[in-house]
Amino acid sequence: MTNDFLGDQVLQIPLSDRWRIYHRLQELKIKSCCPPDGSLRVQVNNLVEAILIRSTVMQLLGSRQELLEWLERCWIYSDEP
Repeated sequence: MTNDFLGDQVLQIPLSDRWRIYHRLQELKIKSCCPPDGSLRVQVNNLVEAILIRSTVMQLLGSRQELLEWLERCWIYSDEP
């Protein structure tokens, strides 16, 4: 994402993956659009949406190693009281 705050964000997504991510965000009821300039614009209203967006992008674009590291961190944090 290009900004460090919530609101409208422009995601730098490869064109070949943009539509898959866009459709998944629509399923999650996250406002997004694909303007003619080729970008993917997403409206981030809260931290839960930010996490869902990151998760969606990671699922489709993350390497196997990145996904494994993310899963291991989730397991570590799930053990904390």
